[in-house]
Amino acid sequence: MSEYRITFIRSARKELASLDKSTVSRIFSKIEGLSKQPHPRGSRKLEGAADLWRIRVGTYRVVYRILDEELVIEIVGVRHRRDAYRP
Repeated sequence: MSEYRITFIRSARKELASLDKSTVSRIFSKIEGLSKQPHPRGSRKLEGAADLWRIRVGTYRVVYRILDEELVIEIVGVRHRRDAYRP
């Protein structure tokens, strides 16, 4: 199986940059794991969205899109769980 390339949309990059360093390192290790396994154990498809998935990292959620044709994982959001599912 080929590895996926990880990309961030601008708002997700800003959300990640606003967090403390220990939280960022935990989240980033999970994001790196998506390159090898885009559907890790515990990942869930978001209801009401055709192509969005999420993984849980403590109280944070990483919302991402899988582009299988290009082998790309696009990180859409990195938010606290209380804010993760709001538009």
